Amino acid sequence: MSNLTSRVGMQLAISEQCLDSYVNNIKTIPVLTAAEEQELARQLYDGGDLEAAKKLVVSHLRFVLYIVHGYRGYGLSEADLIQEGNIGLMKAVKRFNPNVGVRLVSFAIHWIRAEIHEFILRNWRIVKVVTTKAQRKLFFNLRSMKKRLGWLSHAEVIQIATDLGVTNKDVLEMEKRMTMQDVAFDGPTNETEDDEKNFSPAAYLEDNRYNPATIVEEADWSAYGNNQLKNAFDRLDARSQDILQKRWLSDKKITLQDLAKQYKVSAERIRQIESNAMKKLKKQINFAI
Repeated sequence: MSNLTSRVGMQLAISEQCLDSYVNNIKTIPVLTAAEEQELARQLYDGGDLEAAKKLVVSHLRFVLYIVHGYRGYGLSEADLIQEGNIGLMKAVKRFNPNVGVRLVSFAIHWIRAEIHEFILRNWRIVKVVTTKAQRKLFFNLRSMKKRLGWLSHAEVIQIATDLGVTNKDVLEMEKRMTMQDVAFDGPTNETEDDEKNFSPAAYLEDNRYNPATIVEEADWSAYGNNQLKNAFDRLDARSQDILQKRWLSDKKITLQDLAKQYKVSAERIRQIESNAMKKLKKQINFAI
């Protein structure tokens, strides 16, 4: 892929300033016939001909433009989307097998869209909006499936969830995520501190980590908790204390089997003693609190 990228990809760099010129030039490139495409694909597949790869890529750039038009609603640079689509096209050309019997355009659509999708998901928001397969499906379909502006009705939520094979909760969660906007922490720099319109997080979020009262309170609670744990631990019998000490309070935890050999009982008996001791600790601490 590196050789193909260096020979072809460097010639496809686009900036917003020259986007119109790029689009106009792409439209002048002739479309390959099926026979021409097959011949070039064989030269690349059988002999690694990079010049043939370049011709295949360049002749299909207009197809990338067509796909990119469907992703204009995400607020990202069209030039960036085109370049990502071009990368997907180059990956498709590199993997295209002329013996399969399909046109390159049919094979390349998956690779082009995959690169565009990954770019959108990485750059659409500061906070990641997609973390599961269901959310990914909703992200790229929910916008087109909404029949009107405003929030989805209950019936629409059920219909979309059924059509996409996801839950109603997934639909509602993605609608909420796609509706929210990123907000700068400090807000606009031209607003004064007492401006009523300044609703940036810096105007109302507080950091109490270094507040003296908070530090003292947390230290007191920590000391109190440690003291209650020590008192509860001291009330246990010697065997339970030893088992908990070796199982949970030592740097190198010992196994149930080793303790079973030490006390000449079964590993299940050691597990029971451990479990009962933990219950007693929790009961004593909860009673003290």
